[in-house]
Amino acid sequence: MAGDGENRPGASDAALEDSLLLPEGTAAIRSSGGETRKKLEKTYLDVLGVCCSAEVALVDSLLARLDGVRAVSVVVPSRTVIVEHDPAAVSQSRIGLEASVRAYGSSGIISRWPSPYIVACGALLLASSFRLLFPPLQWLALVGACAGAPPMLLRGFATASRLALDINILMLIAVVGAVALKDYTEAGLIVFLFTSAEWLETLACTKASAGMSSLLSMIPPKAVLAETGEIVNARDLAVGAVIMVRAGEVVPVDGVVVEGQSEVDERSLTGESYPVPKQPMSKVWAGTLNLDGYIAVRTSALAENSTVAKMEKLVEEAQNSRSKTQRLIDSCAKYYTPAVVVLGAGVAVLPLLLGAGDPERWLRLGLVLLVSACPCALVLSTPVATFCALLTAARIGILIKGGDILESLAEITAVAFDKTGTITRGEFSIHAFSVVGDKVQMSHLLYWISSIESKSSHPMAAALVDYGHSKYIQPKPEDVAEFRILPGEGIYGVIHGRHIYIGNKRALARASSCHTDTEETKTMLGAHLKGGVSVGYVICDGELVGVFSLSDDCRTGAAEAIQELRTMGISSVMLTGDSAEAAAHAQEQLHGVLDEIHSELLPADKVRLVGALKAKAGPTMMVGDGINDAPALAMADVGVSMGISGSAAAMETSHATLMSSDILRIPEAIRLGRRVRRTIAVNVVVSVVVKAAVLVLALAWRPLLWAAVLADVGTCLLVVLNGMLLLREGSKDGKEEACRATARSLEMRRSSQAQLAAGGASSAASATTNTAESPGGGDCHCCQNQTKSTERSVAIDIPAAADEQVLKAASCAPTKSGFTQCTGSSEATGRM
Repeated sequence: MAGDGENRPGASDAALEDSLLLPEGTAAIRSSGGETRKKLEKTYLDVLGVCCSAEVALVDSLLARLDGVRAVSVVVPSRTVIVEHDPAAVSQSRIGLEASVRAYGSSGIISRWPSPYIVACGALLLASSFRLLFPPLQWLALVGACAGAPPMLLRGFATASRLALDINILMLIAVVGAVALKDYTEAGLIVFLFTSAEWLETLACTKASAGMSSLLSMIPPKAVLAETGEIVNARDLAVGAVIMVRAGEVVPVDGVVVEGQSEVDERSLTGESYPVPKQPMSKVWAGTLNLDGYIAVRTSALAENSTVAKMEKLVEEAQNSRSKTQRLIDSCAKYYTPAVVVLGAGVAVLPLLLGAGDPERWLRLGLVLLVSACPCALVLSTPVATFCALLTAARIGILIKGGDILESLAEITAVAFDKTGTITRGEFSIHAFSVVGDKVQMSHLLYWISSIESKSSHPMAAALVDYGHSKYIQPKPEDVAEFRILPGEGIYGVIHGRHIYIGNKRALARASSCHTDTEETKTMLGAHLKGGVSVGYVICDGELVGVFSLSDDCRTGAAEAIQELRTMGISSVMLTGDSAEAAAHAQEQLHGVLDEIHSELLPADKVRLVGALKAKAGPTMMVGDGINDAPALAMADVGVSMGISGSAAAMETSHATLMSSDILRIPEAIRLGRRVRRTIAVNVVVSVVVKAAVLVLALAWRPLLWAAVLADVGTCLLVVLNGMLLLREGSKDGKEEACRATARSLEMRRSSQAQLAAGGASSAASATTNTAESPGGGDCHCCQNQTKSTERSVAIDIPAAADEQVLKAASCAPTKSGFTQCTGSSEATGRM
């Protein structure tokens, strides 16, 4: 088909996608011989004592030695430990780290209120403040230090048993030093300040991680079979089972609607606040809410392989990954802590050995240095910000695969867009369809085309199959033999002994006996190109037997998103396998906002151009949705795949995934990356400056242990709270969001009604009367300032050199609208 070089996955591509995907979830693992091995489970624990990455190895060593534990991962910012284990060998009750563990996703009572140790320590310390009235009360401060110290002692002992140092050991040394100096109030203050700040940090981190756990908890554990009404466990549903979902219920597994109509709230997955109409053949996903109708859904995936399960897996992997900045800080911390400990010990001991005066001052100064040796605030400065940004991105419908990707987003200077399914909707309509000569009847031609195209999943294929249905042609894919995808050209199949090519000019050139220089063919091509955008050819046994033209419109918000990128100093480029005319048509719809357009490209050409763009403009993002975009997505500094219904291979090779098809999320993601970079810089500066200020104060005036402890734990708390500010990123003004949501909902309703009413070729004519895609236009009355849109879905007359030489050299030339238009190499003609 015309313009098929970009993202046309077919039957063979599905096998390729399956080979690229790894097994998901906790399903039973099968060996090469087909034998089912033991089923593994994941247990989530909130370990309140984990405050920095230095303690990850301790947690891992404590749990990994248990029989049946296969893997342990620690998410430091949320204090979460994920244990993958065999439940038959080790139960959840045996997995624990003393009193500092509670079940993941519980009510959070432990973190909401301070522990009894904190309360007892604070009460006794308060009572000791009346020691001036009754001197023996000073001993209550020592009792308070002892009452609040057990959690510190347990964690400190576990760390010391591994011959390591952490903040618990350093604080315990400070407490012992204060007691040795007979300053019991300071000893109590150290314990109380440290344990209180740790509780506040845990409370903040628990709130920060609530977003993903709330999404996972809303998936119903049960499902109702449509045929029998039987209630079954959602995890026991097989692929192909039909379940009922009534109004107000949450969809339990991914599937396809087979009966009924309704509107579904997909906000939990995509971040979009408008309802999405669903009818038979529409896809639905687990975790989305059925609003106002009954639907029967045929399951398309197991519960552990659902989109939500994949989201959980991606977020877990992203949280466990470390960015370049975090790796650098962790490396420095390995040497910083031992160096400062040695320095503190030297400051406390050497003056005593040398007979220096005021030994108490030197001992206090050494203890202050020991407390300052813990780099917790510095170590937390990056992962807390990254963690909160990843949760914020997931909440607005962007899955980012790690902190490195966030840092790369902040540096993006150029964005390359695929066209079909990315800038455009990927919803094609047939503009015209003609038989060439009298070699074949229209009904036979449509039967061949619809049967072959039904084996492809490309949007153009769907348009041709629908066109055949409108002419009462029933496709029979089982009659097709030797089906093949021709990258950058189209498709090929054999049906009833006839060799059929459907594709663009490259496919036409492949069928060597075809010619387009006859007067009849030229007239027909001119009629197709007069209103159409993309032209396709049908070749049967070496003879041109049919010509058709298709059109596609740009997405809502595409022009606005690209304009936002321009205001951020980021250039935008279109890379498409479609014809130069189709690319120019899309640029016309976007009002010329793209800086460059490159057309008639093969996947290899896209990779080459992305590499050239990186060399010329700097860090580059590639946005695409098809399997043929996967190489370019992997080549870019940041590859972004579009939509949960897009190519699985594109999602696997990309660095981020938009859960919706809203292209406005692209500038939001870049802004989030820049905000993360600023937050990390502020956290690092604050961590270093506060430590330095405490040391300067101790040297210049008086070493105060409680001040050093307050600076250390207080800075940790400030770093956490500053990182949590990223959770507010992405929240928009309610009125503006309501306007945009209403406009999109109205547009989707009109599109759905138009498709149902059009029936056939008349749908193309009705498509040209659609109203504008501007959020403020159409029937939306949310905005006070309403303007008529300047974007209309109309076909424009573009003269086409259909009879030009098929094989041509790559060339670029400036157009009248100021952008650069480039065509591909001699091999570069394909689908969009």
